[in-house]
Amino acid sequence: REALSIAIDREAIKRNTMRGLSLPAGIIVAPGVNGHSPEIDVIPKVDAERAKKLLADAGYPNGFEFQLNCPNNRYVNDEEICQNLVSMWARIGVKTKLVAENFPIFIQKLQNFEHSAYLLGWGVATFDAQYSLQSLIRTRTTGADGNFNYGRISDPKLDALVDAMKNETDVAKRNALIKDALVLTRDEVHSIPLHHQLRPWAMKKGVSTTHRADDRPEARFTTVNPGGS
Repeated sequence: REALSIAIDREAIKRNTMRGLSLPAGIIVAPGVNGHSPEIDVIPKVDAERAKKLLADAGYPNGFEFQLNCPNNRYVNDEEICQNLVSMWARIGVKTKLVAENFPIFIQKLQNFEHSAYLLGWGVATFDAQYSLQSLIRTRTTGADGNFNYGRISDPKLDALVDAMKNETDVAKRNALIKDALVLTRDEVHSIPLHHQLRPWAMKKGVSTTHRADDRPEARFTTVNPGGS
């Protein structure tokens, strides 16, 4: 997993595919979410030679083959991002078959555990990292625990951190649990974050509105200057 991650040039994806409108990511939550900090959102350094060594150490000196499933109508440049991954992984000897499909088909297969590797975006409706850690990384059991953990990740240490933060009422202690869980997820490469997607807004001169984090403009936060054009 680390080999696949450090083979990815996130800055190149930002520059060439996202046209500058992405924030390369080292953790699974974006700025603005409780638990995020620049201190831990550290982008893995691109290192193809180390990636090849890691593959060799894991018993794959000649790489391996797998299928990558991606939606092609869900996220900004989703299929193009996956095409980037295919070419970047090819440099370390990993052969990737890309299957890009409409999101309704993609998500149905994902929920049936038919994907071995997949591209998935994730928003944080609660603006708290527990939402992401509990849904995406915690061992799948019932309810919200692992309800989108389709990679079958299971880490008892991570589970203990998530379960502890559910009940911790001391803010400082709870934030420490969140930080430990995010760092553990990052360092164990339980997932491979690519970037935090940016959502540009545009409006005509004379119109001003607040950019809400949920991308839902409201008239009460909008002003219109009739003299604008």
